[in-house]
Amino acid sequence: MADLAGKNFIVTGANTGIGKVTATELARRGAHVLLANRSKEKSQDVIAEITRETGHAPELVQLDLGDLASVRRAAEEILAKDLPIHGLINNAGLPGQRGRSTKDGFELAFGTNHLGHYLFTRLLLDRLVATPGARIVNVASGSHYQAKRIDWATLREPTHSLVGLREYEVSKLANVLFTKELARQLANTGVTVYAVHPGRVATDAWRRIPAPLRWAFKRTMLTPVEGARSTLRAATDPALAAETGRYYTADGSERPPSRLALDADLAVELWRRSAEWTGLPV
Repeated sequence: MADLAGKNFIVTGANTGIGKVTATELARRGAHVLLANRSKEKSQDVIAEITRETGHAPELVQLDLGDLASVRRAAEEILAKDLPIHGLINNAGLPGQRGRSTKDGFELAFGTNHLGHYLFTRLLLDRLVATPGARIVNVASGSHYQAKRIDWATLREPTHSLVGLREYEVSKLANVLFTKELARQLANTGVTVYAVHPGRVATDAWRRIPAPLRWAFKRTMLTPVEGARSTLRAATDPALAAETGRYYTADGSERPPSRLALDADLAVELWRRSAEWTGLPV
């Protein structure tokens, strides 16, 4: 990464895992980082650690992606700072949990991983467009290849599956579809958009998965440092400045996403429904 002094980045879910590594490395290069985290208490140690390691103190903005009112408050707080936004990294994510939904009644993984980020991004969009060379990075997953369809009705119901992996796959498909449609709508604005697959990374996101399955997952998982590489590259690499709407894997290579993720009509439908559910114009 080049010197990032004078640039402002927002990282959601930056109190642990990939998000924490991403925020730390951006700060190490001189960026001012806003940590958009749910827990103020859990973020204090992270702020102190990043400041100690990098010499640059990040700021906390409280954000609960599973609560659309919280998303609006966080966006308002950021906009009130009157800062240019050079990078928005939509990193936070979790698998669904059987029987759980967001505060607004959406399936937990979809409501948090996609819908919260959709609203957050759109509320910040004018500021991003006004910032030359701004980038948006959506942390997706290779698990989107397993999603076979989007059942619109179940998105308004609690998580059905036992460990929430089926719902997680759909939420990650939504991340890629959102990236594609957002890139289309932002064509010629100077803002570029990327979806990245960090690899299967050992983070706290999997803490609610039953222990035997979690242990099996973690045997082949990457570290958060390894997982953050694709995010950091998309957010900062000058070689990608002219690219947008692309999907990158953990090793940094571009790869075609799934057939469903390339369905332009499905992307438009997801955008339309997301706008309706969040009270925004299409």
